[in-house]
Amino acid sequence: MKKSQWILAGLCAAFIGLTTLVIAAGQADPRKTQAFRDQFIKEFRRTGLNTTPGDAMMLRILVESSKFRRGVEVGSATGFGAINMGIAFERTGGHLYTLDIDPKMVRATRENLEKVGLEDVVTVMEGDALKTLPTLEGPVDFVFLDALKQDYFKYLKLIEPKLKPGALVVADNVIASERAMKDFLDYIRNHPDYDTVIIRASMEKNDGMSISYKIR
Repeated sequence: MKKSQWILAGLCAAFIGLTTLVIAAGQADPRKTQAFRDQFIKEFRRTGLNTTPGDAMMLRILVESSKFRRGVEVGSATGFGAINMGIAFERTGGHLYTLDIDPKMVRATRENLEKVGLEDVVTVMEGDALKTLPTLEGPVDFVFLDALKQDYFKYLKLIEPKLKPGALVVADNVIASERAMKDFLDYIRNHPDYDTVIIRASMEKNDGMSISYKIR
């Protein structure tokens, strides 16, 4: 390991140790301050798989403004979206379950959530969502789909029996990947139990999201 890497590892260990002492002393957890989290989000090293800042903030606002309490994210990437939604679920007293099949993504998401003190608000589940979704208990009032585009309809049908009236289903990349998820979009646009709109909260990827409100 290079000297710089040893120094960085030492600083991280010192920070974690200091955080533990602060919490043990009954003081506020510095990871949970708005200033710390805002800076962490600003400096987050996003990949092409991560939600854009504009879209992530939209998700946070949707959860918080609707007072949602139980959410599911399919496709964690490295946790940028989960952090933003996790902040909202923390404020509503709720909980988010984020699912990913890639062990590296799962590990990165868990590490990032711990860095901002959201490990008790967001549960990261490893495995194929087609197998892990059926294990989740309902009811669910918020869903964010951002994994394999051709499987969006399958994800929806697995979680749909657990959706409460008034729940939201948000799906990413519905413009750029419209053909891959045609069955999902045809269903959710035309089903009488949903009101659906396509929006763009960010132009970073020249893409958009569908937002569907479950009427009953």
